[in-house]
Amino acid sequence: MTDSSVSITTDERGVAIVQLNRAAKHNAFDDEVIAELDIAFEAIAAQQDLRAVVLASAGKSFSAGADLGWMQRMANYSHEENLQDARALAEMLRKLKHLPQPTLARVQGASYGGGVGLVSCCDLAIGTPHASFCLSEVKIGLLPATIAPYVIAAIGQRATLRYSVTAEVMSAATALELGLLSSVVAAEELDAAVEAMLDSLLANGPAAMQAAKQLMNELAGRAIDADLIETTCKAIADIRVSAEGQDGLQAFLNKQTPNWRQDRV
Repeated sequence: MTDSSVSITTDERGVAIVQLNRAAKHNAFDDEVIAELDIAFEAIAAQQDLRAVVLASAGKSFSAGADLGWMQRMANYSHEENLQDARALAEMLRKLKHLPQPTLARVQGASYGGGVGLVSCCDLAIGTPHASFCLSEVKIGLLPATIAPYVIAAIGQRATLRYSVTAEVMSAATALELGLLSSVVAAEELDAAVEAMLDSLLANGPAAMQAAKQLMNELAGRAIDADLIETTCKAIADIRVSAEGQDGLQAFLNKQTPNWRQDRV
């Protein structure tokens, strides 16, 4: 993409990096940035050769949430205009959450409002001690509505309720304890930690990771009944007879390297 607000880069490993480039505005987003992210996530979902996605941002903040200028415009929107605006944000978040590839947030600093939503939509998140999180909407008489399903999925209903009504700032340590962050590392080790996580992901079967992600999302919140058990049985049977499953099994049994790792040995 050519616009400087959002950039996408891919490398020979099949890693896509989506980066917010509004450092001067603490990577706050507006309707235009939301549209750019929506386009980026849709494009990535269609690229079967991509194996992992990193969501990052420039500067000292991860994302301050809604841009002030955007909020000023929204103050004069009609109810219908507010609905359309909210739907655009909700659709962008949905596309991020349901990317087929594993997603990793690189969180170097503060995330407020919708920024918490972006992190919550990612499968993994690595932060520094400078990372902090705040569902700040109630401070101005609003609420974190469109991001709420993803925050609840990330940290649970009770914790989401607390932070959405108190607007307390959540530290990196608390975010780690609640599961919003997967790990916390020193600031100077952040990029190395992201690379180490990518190494772990890239060592695995691409189709298997996508199937695992899809299955975990499908199973979340469901009762353990006959239908769920049958879903899991079908999932393992399908992957065992797939080309990648056969390659992986034979490589393991014969102490060989599976095809997806041939370029890494």
